[in-house]
Amino acid sequence: MRFEGVLFDVDGVVVDSPHERAWCEALEALMATEWRAIAPETRYAPERFTTAVYQGEVAGKARESGARAALDYFGVPDAEARARVYAERKQAALLRKIEAGEFVVFPDATRLILGIKARGVPIAAASSSRNASELLRRIRADASAEQQRIRRPPVAPGATLLDLFDADLCGAAVAHGKPAPDLFLAAAGALGVPPARCLVVEDAPSGVQAAKAAGMTALGVARLADDALLAAAGADRVVTTLDEVDPDALVEGRIAARAA
Repeated sequence: MRFEGVLFDVDGVVVDSPHERAWCEALEALMATEWRAIAPETRYAPERFTTAVYQGEVAGKARESGARAALDYFGVPDAEARARVYAERKQAALLRKIEAGEFVVFPDATRLILGIKARGVPIAAASSSRNASELLRRIRADASAEQQRIRRPPVAPGATLLDLFDADLCGAAVAHGKPAPDLFLAAAGALGVPPARCLVVEDAPSGVQAAKAAGMTALGVARLADDALLAAAGADRVVTTLDEVDPDALVEGRIAARAA
């Protein structure tokens, strides 16, 4: 069964974004100032907010859900009430980093996206983050293709990475965030593709769980040595780089390794 649509998460899959740094810095600042009095009651210390904690607890979730998950993990009292403040501070930190250009596109993601486009398969951006569209809009797809000498498909002068997607569901209002399937089902609907014929490319366990709950095939991208987490979440295949994926096999319905 051929894949008729490919749904890409953005943060950690297409773009090396500053989300993790923003989450960490915002919580550290709160614990050092406004929440200083409650800090001794928690399990929090800056060095304990590791990449593994971020991937396992926060990545892939909607903003306030991610904030609540992090606060719960560190045993912060009144986590539900404090989550909104934390989410707001993280967002402010993130916007400063985006404005400063503290993000880059993953070249392997550009190669796979253009490879899929060249084979006529529609693609959608489906991130829980409401900032993901802005990240994609700030990256020049034409310059990226030129740097990598990708000629097929042709990329229009001035085109951004966002322009390559046939549908943009980043930050879409859905009833339930990941790991619920709502966002991916909405993306499949936007492409007009049955869920069973969609492939989801994800780097977060919650995203993999959402893909499987939607009845889709899940490709996990373990950029942070988190292969085991993605496999445990149900990924049908886990890779460390998207260059491991053969685009020709992919459009035929197989997430096979690229031939040597």
